[in-house]
Amino acid sequence: MLTLQPRQRVGHDILLARHGNNISTMRFDRANDRIIAMLDDGSWDSAPNMISPSLEMPETFGSIMRKDWRFLSVACIAMITVAAVAMGISVEMANHMSTTELQALLVNYPAF
Repeated sequence: MLTLQPRQRVGHDILLARHGNNISTMRFDRANDRIIAMLDDGSWDSAPNMISPSLEMPETFGSIMRKDWRFLSVACIAMITVAAVAMGISVEMANHMSTTELQALLVNYPAF
């Protein structure tokens, strides 16, 4: 089953390879797209959060919604319109049927 999981940050792996168990805390700097680590001796180190700028990252739910929101909105409106038209047609057909025709339709419908 396909599940959309949060992206793995490359900077964590780079800092762990550099410093191993000497890291006390790590945080993600969104403004610079870097991982910043505080080491046991009080110094700081950072690593970029990408291997290559041309590398395509896996999609997340948020990135899909940002990229395809127009298409999803139009598809949703189209489906609601089709459902409303179908309901309107069925109600109008039921209003124009006589009681005997409607009763025969309702009784025979499960046979199909």
